[in-house]
Amino acid sequence: MLDPELLKRITARRAELDEREELLAKELAEVRAERDELAVAERVFERVSEQLADERASAAPAPGQVGGRAVMLIPHRTPDVEETVLPPDYRRILAAVRQAAGPVMARQVGDALGIDVSVRSKMEPLRGRLVRLVDRGWLRKLPDGRFTTRL
Repeated sequence: MLDPELLKRITARRAELDEREELLAKELAEVRAERDELAVAERVFERVSEQLADERASAAPAPGQVGGRAVMLIPHRTPDVEETVLPPDYRRILAAVRQAAGPVMARQVGDALGIDVSVRSKMEPLRGRLVRLVDRGWLRKLPDGRFTTRL
């Protein structure tokens, strides 16, 4: 025969464990619900990040077609557009003009870039790029034909 005191303790302990099991089950349900919410938040974050990346990519200069060849369009200079959006060749041209002691002729820019300035067919594309940078507001062309940076 079992001791009534021992039976009372066993019953009390079982009640404590049942109560604890109920609390743990509730806590587990809360943890699972929060984990599910985080998974949804993560999917939303990824989707929004992809949309922002797509918007940034579409805002960047897009290649166009000229004579069947892909060319990079040069954006107009605005306060919120940095020169990093320009193709590397154009950034090098801007750097060469900036490094000059003052306004420069296209030949001087060509020399700074290592272009053979004695060959007209090598200079004309450079002049075209300089004029394109002037047209888009990245450089200034003085009346005497020299180029300088914008203020």
